Amino acid sequence: MTYKILIADDEPNIVISLEYLMKREAYDVSVARDGQEAIDAILRERPHLVLLDVMMPRKTGFEVCQEVRANEQVKDTLILMLTAKGREADVAKGLALGANDYITKPFSTKELARRVREMLERMP
Repeated sequence: MTYKILIADDEPNIVISLEYLMKREAYDVSVARDGQEAIDAILRERPHLVLLDVMMPRKTGFEVCQEVRANEQVKDTLILMLTAKGREADVAKGLALGANDYITKPFSTKELARRVREMLERMP
């Protein structure tokens, strides 16, 4: 089974490196460059996992996470928040809104690949 990953981030350099990393891990990758695009892509493409930045235009990652969890059709989508907002309060907010995991930037690509793989392996 090929897993679908959505990268939702507005920073082009981050998107390029994440896209390369996830494709190298043999995932089917798509990209959204703002929060609204992320919601639209999640509803349309039904990815298994979303790498979700917090600070994006149009809708924040927190808002995207909240909308996904409130939508019966996609509420079980795995969400890994990947963000520069690393304060304890931000991590707690992301997890409280329903993120499955939270990694702060800068991040280790090995660690990210491992966490994504583990999340997908635990998926029902």
